[in-house]
Amino acid sequence: MDKLSRLIEESIELELNAAGLYALFHCSIPEDAGFWWKLHQEERNHASLLSALNETFLPVDAYPESLLLPRLEKLKAVNARLNNLLEKFREYPPNREEAFRIALEIENSAGELHFQKFIEHEDETQVDKVFKNLIGNDKDHILRIKKYMKEKGIEKQE
Repeated sequence: MDKLSRLIEESIELELNAAGLYALFHCSIPEDAGFWWKLHQEERNHASLLSALNETFLPVDAYPESLLLPRLEKLKAVNARLNNLLEKFREYPPNREEAFRIALEIENSAGELHFQKFIEHEDETQVDKVFKNLIGNDKDHILRIKKYMKEKGIEKQE
């Protein structure tokens, strides 16, 4: 498997790990269940998009490299951290403030920030345009999380 294929697979795993944590938050924090469920769905959509385009629509060499994190080891480390959190929180769900702190950490991770930067950059290819049309409004989770926290009076724990 070449480096680009590994990056694609790690990127898919990142999206699925984030979705898994948001689903866990959805179940364990009822007052914010709808918010977490929407983020969960969007992350799953990102993973599905990457997977479907990788398997059926695009040969690996046509993939927009700007969408993928260029440093494989960093992406692996983020995924390892998220896997550890998933395991921990299945046994001991986080409190509300911790869930939001973790969400901000996820969305500030190298992989998720890279995804956001791709969405915001000017289209360079037709493939970029296709990706952005399929992604739609599933973007800028950091701002949405911070806005929600402010609206609900949730303190950000540093």
